[in-house]
Amino acid sequence: MPQIIAAEPDDRLVLCYHAVSDTARSKLQVPSAVLHRQLSALLARGYEAVTFQQAVCDPARSRKLAVTFDDAERNVLALALPVLAELGLPGTVFVPVAQVGGVAMSWDDLSALAAAGWEIGSHTLSHARLPGLDEASLERELRGSREAIESALGRPCRSIAYPYGEVDARVREAAAHAGYSAGCTTDGVLRVGDPLLSPRVGVDGRDSCFMFRVKTSRAGRTLRASALGTPLGLVGRAARSFTAQSVLRQR
Repeated sequence: MPQIIAAEPDDRLVLCYHAVSDTARSKLQVPSAVLHRQLSALLARGYEAVTFQQAVCDPARSRKLAVTFDDAERNVLALALPVLAELGLPGTVFVPVAQVGGVAMSWDDLSALAAAGWEIGSHTLSHARLPGLDEASLERELRGSREAIESALGRPCRSIAYPYGEVDARVREAAAHAGYSAGCTTDGVLRVGDPLLSPRVGVDGRDSCFMFRVKTSRAGRTLRASALGTPLGLVGRAARSFTAQSVLRQR
């Protein structure tokens, strides 16, 4: 059994994954064994896994972990679900509705995830860059996707992942008006009292064990949300790219 290390009180960590793959390799794909190792490490650090909605809307002081997946790729059902099920964790998947049954999972697949305790949230209709839309288009992307998910699955949809992590004050207000109570951006530190602007830590196939530990630490997240966050992010991406290229040359 791993040693259990207490997480900081009132520490709500939201992870953002995209694809899980044991064969193909791209920067957005994480092998299932790596996913298992990362989540096991966080459980050993004292986190309790919940859905995204529960993590950011529960007012109680707590140590919460939400594991989220953008784009609803089919490999999430095939590879991520077994990993999370083995560890006893729920997940949250954000669906671009126009891609359901094509690039994204089918409604039957999403229903199976919901039945397994997963939260199904919106990733809008067409994965549009929301701040650049006019009012009518913004309303359609937000409300239309939520209503389509609720109609297809027969369950409430109250969470949204803003495509590309792009959100401004107008988009945030439109999301609230469209019926969402939780929304996620990328990186940053939890803004207590505003679950519609909740940060996530992006995880991809280039992250080493050390990098994952730094990115998910409370100190690391605080630093990434500071003025130093942008330059440090550029340095980190360059280092990961160099590491990935070195590994490829050794193959």
